[in-house]
Amino acid sequence: MEEIIGFGWFFRNNPEIFKRFPIITKAYKDYTTAGMALAVYEEFIPFFGVSLMAYYFENDVLNTIWLGLLISLTAHFIVHIGQSIYIRKYIPSLITSVVCLPISVVILIKSSEYLVFSLPTVLILAGSIALMMVNHRFAHWLMHKFGNQLG
Repeated sequence: MEEIIGFGWFFRNNPEIFKRFPIITKAYKDYTTAGMALAVYEEFIPFFGVSLMAYYFENDVLNTIWLGLLISLTAHFIVHIGQSIYIRKYIPSLITSVVCLPISVVILIKSSEYLVFSLPTVLILAGSIALMMVNHRFAHWLMHKFGNQLG
């Protein structure tokens, strides 16, 4: 939610970011709050869906997929913190990332204690991480494709 609420404010109040980092201009040139909301919601769906399934239909495969998604989410927090450090400014999602990163790391450590590492487990983890990376790209595509139509 911090990303949705803060991104419009961030870009309106930091135009020098686009001059210093042209790649950001390319990535967010057609940004709208509605498009960002769609992207965040779309990224939330798989994690929430797998979380529900893993809770109600507990089995090793679902738990491993869930762990892979949590690894992806935790890495996403690290990326946001790194972005803020790199541009030397607050970015929307920084506060959420700083708060959620330690909690996510603790959950990852506790959850991995119950994981039996084997080739299938590693493949499931890698596959779920790869799917979330593809999903992240898809969410950005949605943000650009439908952002102007929704906003």
